[in-house]
Parts: sequence; structure tokens; C-alpha cells
Amino acid sequence: MRTTIVFTALLLLGSTAFSQDSHTSQYAGQEQRKIKSLSPDDIKELRRGGGWGLAKAAELNGVPGPAHLLEMKDKVPLDQDQVALISQIWEAMKTEAIAEGEVLIGLERDLETAFRDGSITEVLLAEKVNAIAASRARLRIIHLSTHLRTPDILSGEQIDKYNVLRGYAGDPCENIPDGHNAAMWKKHNGCE
Repeated sequence: MRTTIVFTALLLLGSTAFSQDSHTSQYAGQEQRKIKSLSPDDIKELRRGGGWGLAKAAELNGVPGPAHLLEMKDKVPLDQDQVALISQIWEAMKTEAIAEGEVLIGLERDLETAFRDGSITEVLLAEKVNAIAASRARLRIIHLSTHLRTPDILSGEQIDKYNVLRGYAGDPCENIPDGHNAAMWKKHNGCE
């Protein structure tokens, strides 16, 4: 009886369980990357000092980011002094983020090289991964700390307006952020 059940289960699984396609990795094609752990878009984002999603803890909890504030300066609205201060914060952050992004890219490249040339050991692996983690942490602090500097420059009304414009407050079905496809936004937010 047990053999029959196992045989039946294997038949039900059919060719999908044992076909070549079931072994294809979701990473297929990424083996061509120079640095396997970073996509070309990741590298581009790091090299321009972009957020890389590292400041979500601030952004999604109502603490505005300088880049988006500057993009929406007329809609928030910001006065000239605020624009000047936020621009200074943004430029300083960008300089730090680009420098640390290059460090991170270099560390990931070093890890990649050690695996590629076979020089990796348990000790080296721990050292390299810890260095990468420390660099990512520094990069995240750079981005998050920048968000901490903006509320003191803004009024409560400006922060509220920012959050509505970004789609974080108010009725998401009525407040579709600029740059978003309205139909898709409504669909993803259950508005229809």
C-alpha cells in the first residue's frame, strides 16, 4: 500500500518535479554580472548617491527626505531659505553616500573575486561579509540621518503636505502621488 501511495504521488508530480525547468534558478543570467550580488541598477544607484531603499524607516513614518522635498518644493511649498538649507543637507548627504557606495561596491567586488579565484576561506568570508555589513550600515545611517535633519526646517503643515503628496497620508484613492499611473495606483491600493 505504501509503495502504491509513493508511486501515485510521483506520478501526480509528473514531469514538472523532474523536468530540467524545475532546476532553473531564479538567478539564471546573473552569473554574467561583474559583481554577482549587485545588479547594474544597484551599482548605478550607489554611484549617484541614491537612496537604494535604505531610508524607508524614516520616509514611511512621516520623516521627509531632502531629495523628494526638493523635487516637490513648489507643491509643499518651500520658501527660498528652506530650499537652500535642504539643498545643503542633500549635497552633503550625496557626497557621503557616493563615497560609501564606492566602498560597498569595492567590498562586494573583493568578495566576488575571492569566490571566483578560489582564495576564499571561512576566516576571509567572515571578514569580508562583516566589512560589507558595516559599509551597508554606514550607508543606511547616512541616508536615515539626513531625514532626521529635515523636520526642524519644515512646518507641521509642510510635513503633512509632503506625506499626502507622497501617498502616505490621507485617502490613497484621492491622493495619487505624481509620477504614478493612476489606474495602477488605485488597483494596488484597493480603490476600485
